Amino acid sequence: MANQAPDADPTSVGAEPAQPAQAAQPAQAAQPAQTAQPAQTAQTAQTAQTAQTAQTAQTAQPAQTAQTGRPKETDRQAVIERLVDVGDGVLDALHWTQAQLLPAWRRVSDGEARWPATAAVAVAIALQFALPSRLTLGRTWLVPATEGAILLVLTIINPGRITSRSRKARVCSLVLIAAMTLANTWSAGRLVRGLVNGTEGTDPSKLLRTGAAIWLTNVVIFCLWYWEFDRGGPGARAEASDPDPDFVFPQMTSPDLAPKNWQPTFVDYLYLSFTNATAFSPTDTLPFSRWAKMTMMTQSAVSLITVGLVIARAVNILK
Repeated sequence: MANQAPDADPTSVGAEPAQPAQAAQPAQAAQPAQTAQPAQTAQTAQTAQTAQTAQTAQTAQPAQTAQTGRPKETDRQAVIERLVDVGDGVLDALHWTQAQLLPAWRRVSDGEARWPATAAVAVAIALQFALPSRLTLGRTWLVPATEGAILLVLTIINPGRITSRSRKARVCSLVLIAAMTLANTWSAGRLVRGLVNGTEGTDPSKLLRTGAAIWLTNVVIFCLWYWEFDRGGPGARAEASDPDPDFVFPQMTSPDLAPKNWQPTFVDYLYLSFTNATAFSPTDTLPFSRWAKMTMMTQSAVSLITVGLVIARAVNILK
């Protein structure tokens, strides 16, 4: 009995095999964790790679669009530049054609010098100083001095060539011509009245000088009216803004016989006024507009009355 082995404790017996099981459970749990970790890493890598690919695509798309748009914008600029060059060529061709087909007096020009008109006005002012005081409007020096002041202002505004329209210069010019017209009309009226009443013309030499001064002043005044209003005036003629002439000169109707760059200047209008005052009718230059016809008719009437009465009275005195 003493040699019989003691019974083993069932609790202790069951615990011995349980220890390996507990040890194996963490091993088994670790093994799936280790297996899941690489899978999770691979999934994260795939997600990051996909995001990076999308970001790269988004970044490359605007760059590609901008790269694609630059050649289009460059092409547009090149097309616009070509169109501008073609337009400039067409304008040059039109200007050349205009220069070849249109006469010089209908083209844009560099205008004309002012000094012939200034010299003619100065002569007319000097002739007014030569009139007797009984025939002048107001004091002898008042009207000529006023006209001289206006002429000075006009010369300061535009002393050189008349190449374009100027409102200030045109207003001054019209005021000057109107003042000269008023003064000379007054003098001519007083002279005609004195000749009719017999109070003027006791001295034939003085009568002829007075009549000649009024007549020459009349020529200059009507010349200025023609010069200032034909086709809008010298500035408008230089700009070729009005193609329809009020006076048709012989060079316009016979361009083959005229110089290539001919256009009417102050001297042509002075000749027109002089011939109309001596012939009492148009000679080689024809009026086309109504105002031109009426103005020439008025000049012819004034010149006929002045010359006729003065010459008749002078001849009568000499007898």
